[in-house]
Amino acid sequence: MKHAAQAVLAASAVAACALTAGGMDVAQDMAGGFANPPPSARPWVYWFPLDGNISSNGITADLEAMKRVGIGGVLYMETDQGAPEGPARFGGPLWRDLCKHICSEAHRLGMEVNMNNDAGWCGSGGPWITPELSMQHVVWSETNVSGPQCFTGVLPRPQAKMNFYRDIALLAFPVPATHYVIPGIHDKSAQGSGEIAPRAVFAALPSEAAVPRGRIVNLTSRLEEDGRLAWDVPPGRWTLLRLGHTTTGVENHPAPPGGLGLESDKLSKKASKAAFDGLMAKVIEDSKPLAGRGKTLVSTHIDSWETGSQNWTQRFRQDFKRLRGYDPLPFLPAMTGQVVDNLEVSERFLWDIRKTVDDLLLENYAGEFRKLANRHGLRLSIEAYFGEPAEDMAYAGRADEPMGEFWSWPRYGSVNSCTEMASAAHVYGKPILGAESFTANDGEKWQGYPGSIKELGDWAFCEGINRFVFHRYALQPWTNPDRPPGMSMGPWGCITSALKPGGNSLGPGTNIWPAASSCSARGFSRLTSVFSNRRSPRRLFTPRSNPATTGPATALTAARRKSFSRACRSKTEGLCCPTA
Repeated sequence: MKHAAQAVLAASAVAACALTAGGMDVAQDMAGGFANPPPSARPWVYWFPLDGNISSNGITADLEAMKRVGIGGVLYMETDQGAPEGPARFGGPLWRDLCKHICSEAHRLGMEVNMNNDAGWCGSGGPWITPELSMQHVVWSETNVSGPQCFTGVLPRPQAKMNFYRDIALLAFPVPATHYVIPGIHDKSAQGSGEIAPRAVFAALPSEAAVPRGRIVNLTSRLEEDGRLAWDVPPGRWTLLRLGHTTTGVENHPAPPGGLGLESDKLSKKASKAAFDGLMAKVIEDSKPLAGRGKTLVSTHIDSWETGSQNWTQRFRQDFKRLRGYDPLPFLPAMTGQVVDNLEVSERFLWDIRKTVDDLLLENYAGEFRKLANRHGLRLSIEAYFGEPAEDMAYAGRADEPMGEFWSWPRYGSVNSCTEMASAAHVYGKPILGAESFTANDGEKWQGYPGSIKELGDWAFCEGINRFVFHRYALQPWTNPDRPPGMSMGPWGCITSALKPGGNSLGPGTNIWPAASSCSARGFSRLTSVFSNRRSPRRLFTPRSNPATTGPATALTAARRKSFSRACRSKTEGLCCPTA
């Protein structure tokens, strides 16, 4: 059975080469890479310790077991799945010593290490992130007053989390005669990151449903620190809108206690540096001789976006002026759902809010993290899809190595991410395209083996994946004696472990992966479709959600308009992207 599976997989890998190769020289180069794949083409594994259950002997035993079956590197990611707390508290002195041991043993074995940038499997957070440096969102309170009168009073502070709050502005405007709230304001104001259908025509509302911009009064300078205001109210009914920002309170998860904390502000370079310095800078310093290009500790990683959205940061108003060319202050009531001037003006402003959030996330989070990593000679890999308040492919373009994912249980879960990340890799010129591979939920029940998931690997090769990062390999802390079936990772992952009943499920079949990955990395993609929309959606959904049932389709590359026009060029045979 094993030999048959290897033979079919080899044939599939050759087919993948044929699908992506073009020209005799490329074909010969790929044939050579298939026969003698370089070390960089070896598959990797997600390596999951659980809550400090780590030992030096366990590290050595795991890495040696991986090396025996051809694994080229590990993506280290520590989580909490309910296991009893181990001796190596995340980020503590023993934990840091063990991280040094990981790098030294990986170096001895000729393997590479990619260190997740925080604990858990999402975002960038930890106890080193203060509320001020955490993800922020706009909050507000409203007080209605009537004039003419001399109003003196304390305006209620908007609801804050963790006792952290900063004022943005205090605006006064006449109460509209007709109550109207902009539909979908939660996502339109970037409080959420849901898809918003583009529109060319907006409803004409009665004038009494809107607030004329010229009648909005800026009272910010009159607001005292304790919320006290003294103001001569003009005739009529007025709303006093006190706007501020507070932390979203979102934490990285599922993180062990030593690594659990607030998620960093994704729109702030200062916060990104604090996140990087809180963990990665220390890990790099501890293993400095082994960190950097061509060494052992070669990369840091940002995994799934599971932290919600944010729509403010300390410098948001200044950055908005820089990026959009006007002051957002008189339009801020629209972020609460209030129409300013008319619905079209308000909707256009809210689009500018979302675009600014998008731009700042790319510039100050992904872009800054990459700069910090590259400064130390490390690469940055990102799973850049499904939930961030930015365009997926632009987010992926900020990584050195975009990554997708595909699941074995449920079958073909999240496969859209691979098509989307392949598009980003083609358009932005990223030669390494990784994937969290064969992930599973508790439906796997220890039943997965190479033959049962072979077709998924075939599909992923054809889609353009050239670095398989098997999900997952749980770190085994026990040796002499070991304790089969050993540590697991709760219900998650297609089980790969030296202690799995029946033997390591990676097995000899792993040897075929470098050959096919090398082949895939040398090919190019023909651009058969261009996806472009300035407003929405932010992500690509392909027509084939399950290749097993919908059948094969022409290879698809999608592109954001700006990145496409900058990166791709016209040649005799058609449009050419950087990876061609």
